Amino acid sequence: MGVYFSILVIVFCIVLSLRELFIPDKIKGKKVSAENFFVLAIIYATVMIGFGLIYFLIDSEGHPVLVEEEYIAENDVLSKVETCLYFSAITLFSVGYGDISPIGIGRVIAVVEALVGYTIPSAFVARTVFDQKI
Repeated sequence: MGVYFSILVIVFCIVLSLRELFIPDKIKGKKVSAENFFVLAIIYATVMIGFGLIYFLIDSEGHPVLVEEEYIAENDVLSKVETCLYFSAITLFSVGYGDISPIGIGRVIAVVEALVGYTIPSAFVARTVFDQKI
């Protein structure tokens, strides 16, 4: 039960982070600024860590979500967290090296994460361009 609650909390945090792209006056008027870059970096970090933790929590419940091309004998928690965060990052940024593949419910989660990864930059650009004060 605690794992499912944790997943809900993580999803809530991801949604709140993405919400920053759609709230008026959260992204300042200048197209390029350190503050806008920082906001975008925080949104990406929240989404990446959130999805990585979702992969880890589901895997820790006994439902495999990721298969590594080269199996690592170390099966400790830190190694699993590292693998989940790594897979989350390469999925979010659409790199997809192919050394780790999602299976089962992990495929659905990876598709959602990739979709979010594609929409963050376009939402950010649309937000900064359309909200310019002329």
